Amino acid sequence: MSSSAATRVGALDKPKREIPALSKDMFVYAAIALVIWMAREISLLKLFKASDNVGYWIGVAGASMMLLLLSYPVRKYFKFTFGWGPVSLWLAVHMVLGIGGPTLILIHSGFRFGSLNAGVALYSMIIVAASGVVGRFIYTRINRGLHGERVALHELKVRAGIEQEGTRSRLRFAPPVETLLAKFNDAVQSATPGPLTHLQRVFVLPALQWFTYLRCMLLLRQPLSKLEKKNNWARDELREHRRLANKLVRRYLNAVVRVAQFSAYEWMLSAWHIAHIPFVFLLVISTLIHIFAVHAY
Repeated sequence: MSSSAATRVGALDKPKREIPALSKDMFVYAAIALVIWMAREISLLKLFKASDNVGYWIGVAGASMMLLLLSYPVRKYFKFTFGWGPVSLWLAVHMVLGIGGPTLILIHSGFRFGSLNAGVALYSMIIVAASGVVGRFIYTRINRGLHGERVALHELKVRAGIEQEGTRSRLRFAPPVETLLAKFNDAVQSATPGPLTHLQRVFVLPALQWFTYLRCMLLLRQPLSKLEKKNNWARDELREHRRLANKLVRRYLNAVVRVAQFSAYEWMLSAWHIAHIPFVFLLVISTLIHIFAVHAY
């Protein structure tokens, strides 16, 4: 790889780097875990009971927030609400309510339940809240749309010289790496669509991606060593060329996997809706029964 070739590879550094989805997810999950821990610590202080005024109004606030969660599907699907602000804002509020409401309910109950109905309401709420976190995880992986993922992959291929005639590949100095990447892409794209394929793309494909990346890193060593001797590179130059080549391979594999996983996550989101909605109705019904029982008896 000549200096000019290295410069062309370095052009991949210019676009603004986005925070990986997994890093964002870990931040969200850590925040949720912190909130639940704080709620648990508050309940252990035993500052109030569910039956006294403070506990009662905390329960009312939590139940109200859970009820307001239904405003998001209303805004999303009913035409008369289409002018009520962007859906993305409503989704953000929906997620905040989905964390705040269950947290207040947990504080209200002291992480305990007395009656059978209260237990059904509490566990339904926990299932709905947990499934909401799962739904967010899936949604963030399809919100760019399949077209956006394909465009990103195509642009990466063109800029890397992998898919445009007349442009020499930036990995031309390592034909085995190019061959391995092409085989990986062909194998992923030729998989027969179906539930099993979707699950494999979500849970197995990342491991195959990592294994392929490690193989590419090993295959790059010898060609780069030859170029080092040929061009009299300094140690820092070799390290930089290796970093750029590894980055190109990693970004290419990531793009291929994201395109392949889009349909899988779309299928999972449809399945998630089927499983999520019944628990929402069970939560609403059990909560109403619990509220009626509290005030009637």
